[in-house]
Amino acid sequence: MDQLVALNAFVQTSETGSFVAAARQLGLTASAIGKAVARLEEQLQVRLFHRNTRNMALTEEGRMFLERCRRIFAEMEAAREELAQTHTAPRGRLRVSLPLVAMLLTPVLADFMAAYPQVQLDLDFSDRLVDVIEEGFDAVVRTGQPADSRLMRRNAGRFRLRIVASPAYLLTHGTPVVPLDLVSHRCLRQRSPSTGKLRPWPLGPEGNALPETMSATAIDPLVHLTVAGYGIACLPPFAIRQELADGRLVSLLKENVCEVDQFNILWPASRQVTPKLRAFVDFIAMHLKPGDPE
Repeated sequence: MDQLVALNAFVQTSETGSFVAAARQLGLTASAIGKAVARLEEQLQVRLFHRNTRNMALTEEGRMFLERCRRIFAEMEAAREELAQTHTAPRGRLRVSLPLVAMLLTPVLADFMAAYPQVQLDLDFSDRLVDVIEEGFDAVVRTGQPADSRLMRRNAGRFRLRIVASPAYLLTHGTPVVPLDLVSHRCLRQRSPSTGKLRPWPLGPEGNALPETMSATAIDPLVHLTVAGYGIACLPPFAIRQELADGRLVSLLKENVCEVDQFNILWPASRQVTPKLRAFVDFIAMHLKPGDPE
């Protein structure tokens, strides 16, 4: 029990950034938290925090240990839920990694919170390729085909990317009729935040060799710059639904877009599917509507 108290003191200190804040979370004194962490460091024979008079930060060993501790507490919570047989009332913390597409996901997450008020969402918004198991996530939502055989998957909706430009841009620069025409246009490209590589456009071989007028790892600036007439972009339909509807953007080369993408919900195959996880997977799969694949 003392060991679990020490682990909890370490996790809370890591997440709050101080012994004082961790003490408030756990109902203990800052001195007790500090001593528990010190005992833990002595037992492990490593330093978990860099400390000075102003702040404290995790060491590399501390970051590694934190991920292990999170998984320990996640497994303990799952075991408690299983033993309590809370099948009709999903509850507890649910740690989820989501892509940076808030315009699509935020309304669905708000509806989920309203439907399941006893589930506490812990959301990490990132487009990087996270390690679901090693980083202690209960689930992740991502586009594309997953390659990790340790994960279960459920499709949450399909969509076809759109090649778009503003009417003002097309009036000035002309309208591309075939993919090869894009070589002479200003192309606003998306760059993968995890690999740093430009993402190809779904136009067959021509989609790999387009000019790069500018690039961004996020979708929002590409939408803004395309609407402002700075070039042509390849964007998901859910990010530009309103802009297409009111005519600020025009779809191009529809018949040449040759790939359909999809959202997937992924979770570790080795873990017990808790009521809160099952509720989340079912809800997102039912309510997420990224766009018409046609």
